[in-house]
Formats: sequence, structure tokens, C-alpha cells
Amino acid sequence: MRLFQKLLAVASLSLFTAIAGASPSAPVNGTDYRTLEKPQQTDSGKKVEVTEFFWYSCPHCNALEPSLEAWVKKQGDKIVFKRVPVMFRDSFIPQQKLYFTLEAMGLVDSMHAKVFRAIHVERQQLDTDKQIADFIAKQGVDAKKFADVYNSFGVQTKVQRAAQLQAAYKIDGVPAVAIDGRYLTSPAIVGAKLGNRPESMLFDATFQVMDFLVAKSAK
Repeated sequence: MRLFQKLLAVASLSLFTAIAGASPSAPVNGTDYRTLEKPQQTDSGKKVEVTEFFWYSCPHCNALEPSLEAWVKKQGDKIVFKRVPVMFRDSFIPQQKLYFTLEAMGLVDSMHAKVFRAIHVERQQLDTDKQIADFIAKQGVDAKKFADVYNSFGVQTKVQRAAQLQAAYKIDGVPAVAIDGRYLTSPAIVGAKLGNRPESMLFDATFQVMDFLVAKSAK
């Protein structure tokens, strides 16, 4: 019995150590986050700008979204939060246009989570202009107005700007989060040091790094 208790204690300590090791309380540049060689200009004034790079069809972006929303709310007015949909190939462009159209129409708060749910829970394909138009028509959104904005010069300009930002921040995977135009972190970056951990643990560690970078930038 005593041997079992000792083994249990050792196992518990090992688990605690593993969990503690998955929380970077003192994030390291080059390991837990990257510093851009060329800082990007931000337009958030005295507030810290936080930008998420994402893709609607990315399962990791979908899994991160609820926790990210909660983190953003927790920051209050300390930050300005933005999203940039990425494009790793041309087939991503319709979803970029979808996000920027929702943004232009003031529908991100009501529709952003619905798009994720449609793709990842309801298993709908939203990869083409037609698929997106059919989806939008079922959401009570003015289909003609949506189409006009979706095909507008303004949305096309935002798609081009997104490509520039993606290149400037050297985004090679999503989700990724930029802080103050100078730093970049992500579950993948943090996970490179932590190794094979549950995704929820990598998310928690990423938020800890984000807290550190927001505080660092605010100074």
C-alpha cells in the first residue's frame, strides 16, 4: 500500500511538472514568440493592436475561436483587436472575401461564429462564391447587398492588403497572433518547445504569451 502511495505521489508530481512546463511564465523571444525584423505600422493609437491571422476552414482556428473571444473581452479597452483571413492558395480567396464582406456590413459579431459552425459542425462546403452566396441567403442577410459588397473594389483591396500583411508577418500557418506590429506567437510556435501536448494546453500557453506581449507592448 505504501509503495502504491509513493508511486502515485511520483506520478502526480510528474503530471504537475508536465502541466507547469506547458505554461511559459517567462516567455522567451525566438522560442515562445518571434520578433519581426521589420516592425509593421499600427493605427491603434495608445492601445496595443492585436491581430489574429486565421482561415475559416482551419480546425485549429475553429477550436481556438471561443477562447480567443473570451481573451479579447478580458482585455477590455487595453487592446484593439483585428482579424486577417489568410490565403495560402487561390481557393482561399472566397473565404477572405466572405470575412471582409461581413466586416464591411457590420455582421462579424452575428455571423463569424456561424460560419465556423457551418463548416466544422454542419460540414457545409463554403469554398466557392456560389456556396457562400447560398449560405448567406439562408441567414436572413440581404443577398443583393451582400453580393454587391462581396464583389466590390473595397473588398478586393482588403484581400490584397491581407496578402501584404501575411507576407510582412511571414505567416506560414494559422491560427497566429501578432502583437503591436512587432511580435508573433501561435499554438504552433509555443508547441515547438512544449512538444506533444493537448491542444487546449497549447492554447492556454499561447494566451499566457499573449498576455506577456500585450503588457510588454503597453510599456
